Amino acid sequence: MTKSRNAFTPLLLAGTLAAAIMPGWAQSNQADRVREAAAVLDEIMAAPDKAVPQSVLDNAEAIAVFPSTLKAGLLIGGQRGRGIISVRDRSHLHWSPPAFLTLTGGSIGPQIGGQAVDVVLVVMNRRGLENLLQNQFKIGGEASAAAGPVGRDAEASTDIQLRAQIVSYSRSRGLFAGISLKGSAIRQDQDSNQTFYGNRLRTRDIVLDGKAPPPQSGVDVARWQSALEKYAPAK
Repeated sequence: MTKSRNAFTPLLLAGTLAAAIMPGWAQSNQADRVREAAAVLDEIMAAPDKAVPQSVLDNAEAIAVFPSTLKAGLLIGGQRGRGIISVRDRSHLHWSPPAFLTLTGGSIGPQIGGQAVDVVLVVMNRRGLENLLQNQFKIGGEASAAAGPVGRDAEASTDIQLRAQIVSYSRSRGLFAGISLKGSAIRQDQDSNQTFYGNRLRTRDIVLDGKAPPPQSGVDVARWQSALEKYAPAK
């Protein structure tokens, strides 16, 4: 009996230690995602000839970034990414704290191998935002989307400005271009919201209703909001 107890004690201690460490480790993962999203935005906008056009950013209702989204395929492909979104509040002249999202999708075509790409979504109008705030929706189903124009000084086409609810971009190995994400699904990531903010919040609770308490990693949130304000002022 004593031997059994002695053998069990290290396991109990290990389990207790893991339980204590896990919340902080998980929150660190969410903080990394916020930090990486800000870095992606900075890096993309640092290249004027390949950046998101200012005319698109000036009209944005919301911006979402999915860093290092994994794309893989052999004839039939798929993608999986985790990202964040903030909404522009013009009345209070600021960008909301970030809410966490997941992006999944599939594609069919002559493809092989895999790569990690950064995906940027710019929500162009209120209808697109309301669609995105649902628990999950498919791009091209509930929300029309289009590959976004590229070039900091380029003008968005009339078709994109008037029809597309979302314009989408991807960056891979230094190349940045508009991308079609038709059929991809975006879902709320309430598990990550809970880990980061301490409450199981919906996307709407965070980006529209102001219910998110200050997270422990406030510096990373401030950096993300600062990047948004730099390229797409909330005024």
